[in-house]
Order: sequence, then C-alpha cells, then structure tokens
Amino acid sequence: MFSKGTLWAGAISGGITQIKGSREYTSGKINANEYVAHTTTNVSETIGLMAGLEYGAILGASLIPGVGSIIGTILGGILGDRLGNVVGTQVGNIFINHEMLGGNVQKLRNS
Repeated sequence: MFSKGTLWAGAISGGITQIKGSREYTSGKINANEYVAHTTTNVSETIGLMAGLEYGAILGASLIPGVGSIIGTILGGILGDRLGNVVGTQVGNIFINHEMLGGNVQKLRNS
C-alpha cells in the first residue's frame, strides 16, 4: 500500500512529533490525559500524511502526468495531515472522556 518513501516520511514526521509530546509529558508540561490524546492525534496524523502523500501522487499523476504527481503529493500530504489531525483529536477526546479508560490512564499516570 505505502511506498518506502511514504513510510519514511510518515515515520520521521510522526517520530519527531511523538518525541516532542513525550518530552512535554516527562517534564510535566502536559498530564497523562493530554499525553494519550496527543499520541492518538499523532498516530492518526501520521497515517493521514502517508495516505495523502501516496494517493495524492497517484491522483495528480493520473490527471496531469509528470508535474501532477508533485502537486498531488504536496496537496495530498497537506490534506491528509489535516484530516488525520481532526480525526485523531476527536478520537483522543473520546478516550479522555470515556470512563472505562480512566483506569488505564490512571495506571499510565502512576508509572
């Protein structure tokens, strides 16, 4: 599904963002609930970015061969990243507000 370049772009982007969130959590700038929401958003954003890059390039190349793949990659990456952010934020908020997961977040908080 994803090419090597797309996987590397997603891994680098997601990895850098996750490291930043982990540092904020360990330094006490964000709490465990915020960290869970941040991680959920980060994973969703990374998947959205990878899918946007891949499918944007395919769509762009099919519409305008050559330069279309470059334009499609850029636009698809931006759109996929934004869409992934929205979805991840909503899922993260559901995790935080769901009572069944409260115990799991509490365990993370205590570790």
